[in-house]
Amino acid sequence: MKESKMIIIEGPQGTGKTTLANYLRENIAGSNLYRLSGQKDKTSKGLKYSIAMYDALLNYLDAMQNIPMDLIFDRTFMTEEVYGRLGYKEYSFTEIYKDLVKRLNSLSYDIYYFSLYLKDVELFRERLTRDSHHNYQSFSVENSVNQQNKYLEIARELENYDNINVIKLPMDDFEQSYNQVRKILKINKN
Repeated sequence: MKESKMIIIEGPQGTGKTTLANYLRENIAGSNLYRLSGQKDKTSKGLKYSIAMYDALLNYLDAMQNIPMDLIFDRTFMTEEVYGRLGYKEYSFTEIYKDLVKRLNSLSYDIYYFSLYLKDVELFRERLTRDSHHNYQSFSVENSVNQQNKYLEIARELENYDNINVIKLPMDDFEQSYNQVRKILKINKN
């Protein structure tokens, strides 16, 4: 077992990423929470910014890997790839994404990748109406379902990496989801 955990939480708007990330930060002592939203330039020029941003992130993670601290990420470069696959960007991120995943896999963390989804897609409508969101991408049930499918596709691909523990986590009922996460991450309930 490695000294530190890296927990990556991904999924479409309305699944409960922020809720789960906050829960983990409050229940894992000595953890740091990072919220990433990518960069705002969707044009082909934005690709260079994304490359620089995520290269710097992997360099940071490499430098931090021997410090006994658990890291929690509310989104990472997987979102950039999902948005690229869905055509929200004018550029393809796939080749850079593949290199980033290889670099991530080589780090000395216990890596847990949580791909959040909703079994009952009607919950998207309720949550997207209730919650405030950033205006990067328009929010709708259809967009969230399309994103959910892409995030689950990425989760299946990540299962091929030996150092990335992939967990597809339904978030229809938060308490049930927390119970599952506590077991996986060996978190004692306070």
